[in-house]
Amino acid sequence: MGTEFLVHHHSLVSAVKRVKFVSDRISYVVLRGRWCNTIVLNVHASTKKKSGDSKDNFYEELEHIFYHFPKYHMTILLGDFITKLGKEDILKPAIGNENLHEDNNDNGVRILNLPHQKI
Repeated sequence: MGTEFLVHHHSLVSAVKRVKFVSDRISYVVLRGRWCNTIVLNVHASTKKKSGDSKDNFYEELEHIFYHFPKYHMTILLGDFITKLGKEDILKPAIGNENLHEDNNDNGVRILNLPHQKI
């Protein structure tokens, strides 16, 4: 388990400004862009079997890092969130009409709320 990055193309290697491994579950790379930097945040969420405190600590750390980045940089959040989001009508603007799951899980609700809090 963990996160990592592989930067292969030489034009991207020269654009790497910073790589930071925050924990074994969260890391990010900052890429220099023409008009703004791009931050790629890579995460591996706690499983649904983990205790509530462990999940709370993970999402608190993720929020702290996510909101620490400047708003004018493009931020891409990716990884394995171990989420399930159901077919509720209220979720359709965020996830669309096509969904495999009937119900939500805790990780799904947490990650869905994360980017909306930053706006």
